[in-house]
Amino acid sequence: MNLSLIGPAGAGKGTYGTALVRELWLDRVCTGELFRKHLQEWTPLGLRARKYMDRNELVPDEIVDAMIEDWVRKSDPAGDILFDGFPRTEYQARFLDELFASLGGRLDAVLLLNVSEAEMLRRLDGRLICRQCQSPFHVTLRPPVRAGVCDACGGELQRRRDDQRDLALTRLRLFQRTVAPVLEYYQPSGRLRVIEADGAVEQVQWSIFAALESLRARGAGFKPSGPAVTLPAWHRKSACLDANVRKDCLGLVLLGGPGSGKGTQAEHLCGELKLPHIASGDLFRENLRQATQLGRQAKAYMDRGELVPDEITEAMVRERLAKPDTVRGFVLDGFPRTQPQALALGEMLADLQRRLAGVLFIAVPDEAIVKRLSGRLICRECQTPFHPSYMPPREAGTCDLCDNPVTVRARLKTFHTQTEPLIRFYRDAGLLTMVDGQGEVSTVKAHALAVARGVQAAIA
Repeated sequence: MNLSLIGPAGAGKGTYGTALVRELWLDRVCTGELFRKHLQEWTPLGLRARKYMDRNELVPDEIVDAMIEDWVRKSDPAGDILFDGFPRTEYQARFLDELFASLGGRLDAVLLLNVSEAEMLRRLDGRLICRQCQSPFHVTLRPPVRAGVCDACGGELQRRRDDQRDLALTRLRLFQRTVAPVLEYYQPSGRLRVIEADGAVEQVQWSIFAALESLRARGAGFKPSGPAVTLPAWHRKSACLDANVRKDCLGLVLLGGPGSGKGTQAEHLCGELKLPHIASGDLFRENLRQATQLGRQAKAYMDRGELVPDEITEAMVRERLAKPDTVRGFVLDGFPRTQPQALALGEMLADLQRRLAGVLFIAVPDEAIVKRLSGRLICRECQTPFHPSYMPPREAGTCDLCDNPVTVRARLKTFHTQTEPLIRFYRDAGLLTMVDGQGEVSTVKAHALAVARGVQAAIA
């Protein structure tokens, strides 16, 4: 039986995952541990991840997906696997189903540990982690043999920095936004079971095994709908806000695949419209370079060989949007990438009494993008892009060839799977305009600027 155990921080995934592994003899895979393993063993995937981390960039989702795929292919996909905390997004859920289908296996059940906000905060208050080996403990649920000392390596135990109340609540909101589409994806297939996890460990554990026994007895899966499966009622904010919110802010989002030229278009729009360009990648690197509080938090994850959580990126965007130079407007590039991030952006702007004015999608066919990116060069130090035909470097060999058709197609697959729901979301909100990204750069610039001017006139 292949299982997925998901839930917010403090839900008890570690505790109940350990019980499932012990009782059902499951092979457990956790993305965080898998990621660290690839980094420590200098595997090809680990080296690719390090390339991004050394440049102070976020590791792309497709690299983590490749790590999961590599692990599953080396195990028995028809056997007994426990995915701890994966999938976290609808994109990952679809990816996992496609992977199992290609290997003749199946994800049999998804168990959501649903914990209340108050209980989550109570539990997080007692969590500890080893400075040296990152082994987790809890002052009451899993106390160390010797107070303050790790049982595994003897290292010093400390409280987890990401368990602070404000950050913990931000993580819970992020989880709720992200996991809601995952639950909606799994429920029709009858594989979802929501486990209320506020109770005592023994009670929750009994509920988990009872649910699995029900699945095993039916054979064909859980009942797809009805009272047996109740989804948590998590609220979603709309991208469109009330009429009393200020309308004169020219807030624009640029969407486009890798190599679509949205960075170039963003710079042009910002120059013509006198708006700040907020590129999520630049924002991330700048926070690390200046060692801001958020930059230090991100670096702490990277130094531990961990993925930087999405809430750090969201917090950087939130902080940037709150600065005075964005009051007239802004051009967002690289954020949001997913529908949950679009919901987060809506909440940020609502808190600032603003709303999004328009979304421009720079559309370029995949084959054209593969041709563009397969010849692209980029400088290791300053990230300046080059191309042997369109923008050659001054000295041959001073920049590294970083993309090839295989990696580009993998990036495009990730982009389409993640972004298509986002495009539908903004189209349904009446905010999306398509811009043809092919042809002469000057022609594309003129078209994008005309669209932006039209949005500006509409809000004037």
